Amino acid sequence: MLKQLLNFITHLRLHYQFFILSGGYLLAGLFVEAINWQQFWLQFLNVHVFLFGGATAYNSWWDKDEGPIGGLKTPPKMTQWMWPASMVMQYIGLAWAVSVNWNYVLIYAVSMLFFWLYSTPLARWKGKPVLSFVAIGISTGTNSFLLGFLAAGGYPITYFEDLIALGVALILLSLYPVSQVFQIKEDLQRRDKTFAARYGLRGVKWLFTILFPMGSGILSWSLLHQVTLIGFCFIGLNLAAYFGLLFYVWNLKADQSEYQYVMRIKVSASFFFVLFILSSLLYKEMF
Repeated sequence: MLKQLLNFITHLRLHYQFFILSGGYLLAGLFVEAINWQQFWLQFLNVHVFLFGGATAYNSWWDKDEGPIGGLKTPPKMTQWMWPASMVMQYIGLAWAVSVNWNYVLIYAVSMLFFWLYSTPLARWKGKPVLSFVAIGISTGTNSFLLGFLAAGGYPITYFEDLIALGVALILLSLYPVSQVFQIKEDLQRRDKTFAARYGLRGVKWLFTILFPMGSGILSWSLLHQVTLIGFCFIGLNLAAYFGLLFYVWNLKADQSEYQYVMRIKVSASFFFVLFILSSLLYKEMF
């Protein structure tokens, strides 16, 4: 049972949630004048452990992958109890979300809905390129930022925040299909026509080339409008990141031996993005 419990925790992919998917949530703190720090960090755990972690385990239950997936080179086997456990985690998080406000609860619930549509065989949006982008773009893209904004004490959500949330989603989606290139065979065996399976490696490369600068442009403009110095720093770092990632993406061959390298690049890029935001939050509080 202990081994099964460790396997379940592994499927939460917490390192993936904290270092890759946390950027949008943390970024929201830069757009709130007086941050409610206690609530912000408590809900950070709620969103990234109970919501994202629970949804990731839920997806793993239906996928039953044996080869490399995002954040796991060799996924451990799942057992029957892990399916309801993944759902219970999300509902615990939803109940916890009530402590913020009802707008927060609604956005949290919408993310749960899209995670369900993404994974369940009853809808299986993961197997449809456009619908999978809608599900991931909203659940972990726009909603990540909006949840962070409300948890930090921001209110109301205006068109300005909606635009920033869109920028976050575009950056996230630009890299989203990269790890799919290593599981095309398994996806097709399940009849999941993912973006990588439908458009191939070339489509994945062009997607990053187009979406990343679009999202970066939105976030750069927003940060310049909010904190000029941070905005200029973001532009410089993002240009370097874009051309560095562009070089690596266009040199991908989708060989299984590249998996570790790809994940190292994704985690490193996301980690430095998160580190930049944390440093910016500290600067904002000090000055």
